Amino acid sequence: MGEQRPLSVLGFDYGLRWIGVATGQTTTGTATPLTRLGAREGVPDWEAVKKLLETWQPDLIVIGLPLNMDGSESDLCVRAQRFGRRLIGRFGATVVFQDERLTTREAYDRMAGRPGREADHAIAAQVILEDWLAAQR
Repeated sequence: MGEQRPLSVLGFDYGLRWIGVATGQTTTGTATPLTRLGAREGVPDWEAVKKLLETWQPDLIVIGLPLNMDGSESDLCVRAQRFGRRLIGRFGATVVFQDERLTTREAYDRMAGRPGREADHAIAAQVILEDWLAAQR
């Protein structure tokens, strides 16, 4: 089995008001919180998304899939999948989905003791991306 080339990856924590973004790569299997984008009813500023994609030029996009605790799809899950399809359609992006159950709790745990909550969405995106990277090893 041959080695795969290293991938640059962006992770998204999709939400109706905020969409967290993290960056990572497969060489080290690490991810870093990047930013959060505002959204209106789940629709992001597509120009801001375009700038992120142009700046980071990811090989792959990982979007958190907000499944219910029993594994069934939630309404937000359907919307996250639509967001992924729009990334594919608008930008020709390669998109995969990652189960994001309990990532928000993990993000809050990582933020313990930090002032403000502005980074929570980006940290949730980091957790989603780290989970995906770990599953690739």
